[in-house]
Amino acid sequence: MLLQASGIHKSYGTTPILTGVSIQINERDRIGLVGVNGAGKSTFLRILAGELQADNGSVSKPRELRIGYLEQNGGLQGHHTLIEEMTSAFGPLLDQDKVLQTLEARIANPAEQEDAVRYAQLLAQYADLSERFRESGGYEMNNRIRSVLHGMGFGSFAPDTAVASLSGGQRTRLALARLLLVQPELLLLDEPTNHLDIDTLAWLEQYLRTYSGAMVIVSHDRYFLDATITSIVEIERHSATRYTGNYSRFMELKAAGFAQKLKQYEQQRKELSKMEEFVQRNIARATTTRRAQSRRNALERIERLEKPGALREASFSFTTERRSGKEVLQVYDASAAPSQDMNPLFRNVSLEVKRGERIALLGPNGVGKTTLLRALVGSLELRTGSIRWGAGVSLGYYDQQQRELSPSNTVLEEVWSAYPHKPEAEIRTVLGNFLFSGEDVRKTISSLSGGEKARVALSKLMLLHANVLVLDEPTNHLDLMSREVLEGALEEYEGTLLFVSHDRYFLNRLTDRIVELHPDGARHFLGNYDEMVQKKREMAEWDLAARAPSPLDSPTPATDYEADKQAKREERAKTRKREQAESDIARLEAEIAALEEEMASPGVSTDYVLLREKQAKTEELRNNLEETYAAWEALLDE
Repeated sequence: MLLQASGIHKSYGTTPILTGVSIQINERDRIGLVGVNGAGKSTFLRILAGELQADNGSVSKPRELRIGYLEQNGGLQGHHTLIEEMTSAFGPLLDQDKVLQTLEARIANPAEQEDAVRYAQLLAQYADLSERFRESGGYEMNNRIRSVLHGMGFGSFAPDTAVASLSGGQRTRLALARLLLVQPELLLLDEPTNHLDIDTLAWLEQYLRTYSGAMVIVSHDRYFLDATITSIVEIERHSATRYTGNYSRFMELKAAGFAQKLKQYEQQRKELSKMEEFVQRNIARATTTRRAQSRRNALERIERLEKPGALREASFSFTTERRSGKEVLQVYDASAAPSQDMNPLFRNVSLEVKRGERIALLGPNGVGKTTLLRALVGSLELRTGSIRWGAGVSLGYYDQQQRELSPSNTVLEEVWSAYPHKPEAEIRTVLGNFLFSGEDVRKTISSLSGGEKARVALSKLMLLHANVLVLDEPTNHLDLMSREVLEGALEEYEGTLLFVSHDRYFLNRLTDRIVELHPDGARHFLGNYDEMVQKKREMAEWDLAARAPSPLDSPTPATDYEADKQAKREERAKTRKREQAESDIARLEAEIAALEEEMASPGVSTDYVLLREKQAKTEELRNNLEETYAAWEALLDE
């Protein structure tokens, strides 16, 4: 056991966040911490990391346990360069390296060699320290730094890049990269997938799969959770429940558990109703009053089960007021940049969108996906090329930065000011569907969490009834439950979708075409994310095969060896096929013999319908037997 938290209670003011939450973390545990926004996941993680004090409860861990904690959007600060920050992760090793360099200088000094005994001791000291340095990974330090920086998307950055010059998202990525280099025994990661593109996500998943320590991860990325964790702890209604398996398995177990609890509740209600009915019917009758009294006493002793209730979730749908033309959008040879003083992030991008299509725009961070969407909706101008929207298009845009929200407005004012012709009751109903009820609508936009701001922006988008939706990272900040509600709403949407997302579950569920953006153009793939990955894999294999030596080339000893290996593999495959065919022949002959014996029995031979069924089955098996014999004979002739 690495860490144990028992009976953790935490409140903010009079609002309870955690009530009696417990967790045990063992070596190599991979735990996903899930729950709706506001459930207390980040608070619990901060308590485990020692960053926050619980009101009640205890956290027990060995004194020497090294914990690495990544705060949500907690980027590196200071005046160091990128390479200085990464190198500083190896503090003890750097000290050893300095000692080794000092010893090397002494060894190379002729004056040290004058005393043979002292020089031998110096060499022994150097050998001992060098071996300990090697065992601690000192000689792999620079390779590890390069590998992690490349994997986390900093491969093209100059080593002397100032950390202060990086964006907030980049500094958070760098903090995660540094944490991976430190390799603590326990990693506590709060939304580590924020600010990561899909390639970086895939690298991080692979890295964490082979990580030697334990992990507790808060994430709303279902694909990431499925790839990295082996158990789920759900914080719900201020307490925690643990499930074995990844996120998909957790959803199955939770649904089955809910169904079982509901069944037990309804069964108890029926039994209680019968007992109460018996008491009422018999309590006043002299002959049965004692039995009724006994039944009433039993009723009073029974502990009533609470009705299992699902958490309230957002409920909404996207509808259109009119249908657009068949040709929705045409983009030709586009290039664009976020501002006039920057070079274009992409060039030569062309795109056509038809009515009803669902197109995802993918690409690495910094390639200009958001820039292209902003150009499409008219927020900035293209440097070159053209954009033409089709007839009858009404456009709805979701900005991941929520720049269209006014921080000083209340939730009610923000939505009502966009639709002043609608009655207040209708606006409140819509906000209620997005989980803003009662005094929640009086909160100012500036006081809302990221997930709450996202729900306000989605409520405004829903009321627009646009027939084309352009969405920039619509699942960012949404909890897992809200993401699935949004997916369901968009799945039922009859209009056209063009969106940017790094949520691979979202991409797989909604996408029927992917446009992958590159600095010099775009590649188009039919299908969803998994189908694109498979297509890329096939293209890479074709490319590798095209570069392979031609069979007409003169054989070398190496190619002869490979040819011999291939021939042996083919012979083993033929042997397995022959053995399988012989096994199938024996099985089919046995099944035919058994059927013929059944047809000869009195019970079958006198039942015309059953006999016909047995004869048809026998005929089918004989045909299969003939085909199997033919295949076996062909294998013998090869």
